[in-house]
Amino acid sequence: MIKEIKENVEIAIIGGTGVYDPGALTNAKQIKIYTPYGATSEITTIGTYAGKRVAFLPRHGCHHHCPPHNIPFRANIWALHEIGVKRIIAPCAVGSLREELPPGCFVFPDQFFDFTKNRESSFYDGGEVCHVSVAEPFCKELRQFAIETAQEMHIAHSDHGTSVCIEGPRFSTKAESNFFRNAVDAHVIGMTLVPECVLAREKEICYIPIAMVTDYDVWHEEPVTTEAVKQTMIKNLETIKNFLIKFLPKIPSDRTCDCEKALDDAFI
Repeated sequence: MIKEIKENVEIAIIGGTGVYDPGALTNAKQIKIYTPYGATSEITTIGTYAGKRVAFLPRHGCHHHCPPHNIPFRANIWALHEIGVKRIIAPCAVGSLREELPPGCFVFPDQFFDFTKNRESSFYDGGEVCHVSVAEPFCKELRQFAIETAQEMHIAHSDHGTSVCIEGPRFSTKAESNFFRNAVDAHVIGMTLVPECVLAREKEICYIPIAMVTDYDVWHEEPVTTEAVKQTMIKNLETIKNFLIKFLPKIPSDRTCDCEKALDDAFI
């Protein structure tokens, strides 16, 4: 039986690798949300952060026990929608496919390329046929505020780019990496963006990825190691926390984007 949830939290942060800091929330409490899709990655923490009431959900779990190909994406997004979330901010670790995007910089993608293979990518598996548009997959309003924040903080960043999402948990081969660079013309590569952003669109939730470059992918002739990724991520932690503190207050109560109308013409 699914319990009724009596919460109203409009902003959620889905933390990626290393961005696990629910302790930064004040007046925090934890809630377990039961979903039709099983358990979420972790118990959701709700509290006040940078003057906003937010929900924090570790994408991989607090102890990093959920590998990217087994993240319960549908449970996570359904749970956040159930407590009233209208906007999702999604920090994530990515590899760079471009020389001009070095480790340590931020990228605010405006497109994605889905190279996943075995993920449940929709809430609409039968009964209703829904063709949601992801031509512009990320919230334009949130992207604008995020880019302004990065500029104000003098954070090295790119305000556009295509993000490739691969199945994982393995890293790419050199052939794959060069395919994404040359054939897809992509900029960064990660393992968690899809179907997370698509499911958010199906729930008419605004979504913005904050892609933090941790390494050059294997096209760069340097091996990608988890230790190198972790070390760069640690260096980025203070930056992303300061970024969120300045970014969140910019988000207005009312939405002026089209995300809340995503299902208006999606059903057949």
